[in-house]
Amino acid sequence: MNFKLESKDPGSKARTGTITTDHGDIKTPIFMPVGTAGSVKAVHQRELKEDIKAQIILGNTYHLYLRPGLDILEEAGGLHKFNGWDRPILTDSGGYQVYSLADTRKIKEEGVTFQSHIDGSRHMFSPEAVMDIQRTIGADIIMAFDECTPYPCEYDYAEKSMHMTHRWLKRCCEHFDKTEGKYGYSQTLFPIVQGSVYKDLRTQSAEAIASFERDGNAIGGLSVGEPAEMMYEMTDHVCNILPLDKPRYLMGVGTPANILECIALGIDMFDCVMPTRNARNGMLFTSEGIINIKNKKWDRDFSPIDPVLPGYVDNFYSKAYLRHLIMSKEILGAQIASIHNLSFYLWLVGEARTQIEAGTFSQWKNKMVSKVSQRL
Repeated sequence: MNFKLESKDPGSKARTGTITTDHGDIKTPIFMPVGTAGSVKAVHQRELKEDIKAQIILGNTYHLYLRPGLDILEEAGGLHKFNGWDRPILTDSGGYQVYSLADTRKIKEEGVTFQSHIDGSRHMFSPEAVMDIQRTIGADIIMAFDECTPYPCEYDYAEKSMHMTHRWLKRCCEHFDKTEGKYGYSQTLFPIVQGSVYKDLRTQSAEAIASFERDGNAIGGLSVGEPAEMMYEMTDHVCNILPLDKPRYLMGVGTPANILECIALGIDMFDCVMPTRNARNGMLFTSEGIINIKNKKWDRDFSPIDPVLPGYVDNFYSKAYLRHLIMSKEILGAQIASIHNLSFYLWLVGEARTQIEAGTFSQWKNKMVSKVSQRL
């Protein structure tokens, strides 16, 4: 993998770049649709490419390990061949699932023992096992195994967890470096900065992560319920420490406003389930603001969903028709809303890139944050 830094905004730390992988280039800043189980919910791969303009998608190690399982993925030739997506893929190591499965897992130095949410069977994730699993899945970018601490989190626990994450990272790197990919293309490993909302811990973690000199770096543990201003403060602090010449990935973030503010702080990569999850419940993110399509005010609005966006669904279907589908619990409603929301997110980061290149990002960002945050 290679990262080329291309332009910087004079009024902020926003920047543009290109990440080159064996499955194609990724123009940053970028949003990655979440395909947890190898599928972005309610969206075909063709729509991801042609309508949404996705450049990279995200899969999840925990879910893919349990179902369909590693034997099937390896026999298929990896996730790219299995799901038909021929552009880059990033896999989350399962660290977030360790956090979310708090009632059914045990964390030790060796790794994490957990129960499957599917059938209750017990499994063990160690740093070495997670590297092997992600090698088999075949993602272009794989994540180090870490513990994602909750919010709020006591200082002592956050510190212990951070140091264990660093020890796990050392084991991840050692195992990754002595193994090879299975499908004839290269893979790269990103470490994850932890430390909860404590600035001194985030400093230690960012410095430790940077010292491993991997191809890119991620920031975790900032999408678990902390106030937005605290997330921005920690993100800004960490970005001041992480190297400028490598991509920075803020995991699990977030709203359109979150993404714009964090681009201004120097973040290059984002992912979040919000656009598809909220779409299925009738919440639309648009260029003019947030729409709850279930509200009766839209039942006779025959205007396009969002004519500013170039996509098919945004200009072909009306708000009234989409409301009818959502209220009727028609599957097509979830599909249209999901395609729209993802198209909007990709449009937003694309516009941000254009504004950074033009040197006008800061002024544009301030206007857009206000616009996309208002409820219509």
